[in-house]
Amino acid sequence: MTDIYIDADACPVKEETVRVAERHNVKVFIVSNGGLRPNLHPLVENIIVPDGPDIADMWIADRAHKGDLVITGDIPLAAKTVAAGARTIRHNGDMFTPSNIGNQLATRDLMADLRGANPFMQGSGKPFSKIDRSNFLNSLEREVRAAKKEVL
Repeated sequence: MTDIYIDADACPVKEETVRVAERHNVKVFIVSNGGLRPNLHPLVENIIVPDGPDIADMWIADRAHKGDLVITGDIPLAAKTVAAGARTIRHNGDMFTPSNIGNQLATRDLMADLRGANPFMQGSGKPFSKIDRSNFLNSLEREVRAAKKEVL
């Protein structure tokens, strides 16, 4: 059975994910440390984990496997879920894959080192756009269909 796991803190596509899940009758786990308004949709299970570093990530990584989808912007979590066989998507629709996750981890670590060496270095994140939302919806639709075929 296919499930969708959302690393929900700072996730801008929770509602879009629920709409796609409803179309495909797929369960969604919205995982956070709290502070989010619970989603009352019958396909959604709101998971509140204790405060602490990476507790939500560990909860997702312990459960996601082949045939599931994970939505996250967290590269270390993505590395774990990709290794477990889950289809893992960024909020902008980009996929984490076995062929690109190593490079993304290395880039993340390099940027952390550079920020540590230069306290004036600003983040280079761009705002979430309508194009990002559209790309995400296209990727999610495609990946839900593929994931459901994997578990048949």
